[in-house]
Amino acid sequence: MHQFFVTPMQVKEDHIYIEGLDVNHIKNVLRMKVGEALKVSDGNNRKYLCEIESMTAQQVCVRIVEEQQVDTELPSKIYLFQGLPKSDKMELIVQKAVELGAYEIIPVATKRAVVKLDEKKALKKVERWRGIAESGAKQSGRSVIPKVTNVMSYKDALTYARGLDILLIPYELAEGMKETKQVIEEIKRGQSVGIFIGPEGGFETQEVEDAIANGARAITLGKRILRTETAGLTTLSILMYHWKSDDITYIVRKKNRRRSWKFIWTILQLQNVMRVSERL
Repeated sequence: MHQFFVTPMQVKEDHIYIEGLDVNHIKNVLRMKVGEALKVSDGNNRKYLCEIESMTAQQVCVRIVEEQQVDTELPSKIYLFQGLPKSDKMELIVQKAVELGAYEIIPVATKRAVVKLDEKKALKKVERWRGIAESGAKQSGRSVIPKVTNVMSYKDALTYARGLDILLIPYELAEGMKETKQVIEEIKRGQSVGIFIGPEGGFETQEVEDAIANGARAITLGKRILRTETAGLTTLSILMYHWKSDDITYIVRKKNRRRSWKFIWTILQLQNVMRVSERL
């Protein structure tokens, strides 16, 4: 079912008023008709099952059939500080980061970044990335559209990250997997997490030192060197699995004993597979 985003101000009693580019998309691209169903999110963890009631050139009015409580967001807000990559890689990064649950994406101009954007080009790129973030949020059933900020300098990005609870910086010279596992396990639900990812050439040593001086924890993603478009998504996946493991522990406690042991056995098998993968 198609999903659209509105602001809370567009939700009025038992009706929602969709405006902007989505009007043309509903009418002329999807060719939806009065009476058809769709989902609407107000960007505030509320999702509504709706039915189209009327359409004009500027507005689509839908009637709320059912308000649905959603839980599609991660328990912590993740901020991805992504060093500007070459070509169109940023588009892929934005799309997949949104699908994996990133709360905000911050493009960062680092020293080794090959891409150099002037103000005009940067604004045009950011506008496109924001459109991709919105499309990704709709496709993946997110209840909010992750924010894509304007391009920041590395210094400004570090300043921006000071208000976050945890900062992570994957780095090839970081300690082993044991230390990284400990760092990840210390992250608690509700804590905001910033992830710093370098461009194709990686971070300069001074940039890593500056991040650590600002409270970042250096972690490793394994023995292999990952591409910039892979590193951030891998870190997001690790965090998602970390919090999902907490959910699994809770579910096991709530189930009866017979079902619990079967559930636990499945999880143990999955963990064994992951340990083998780490050794490869």
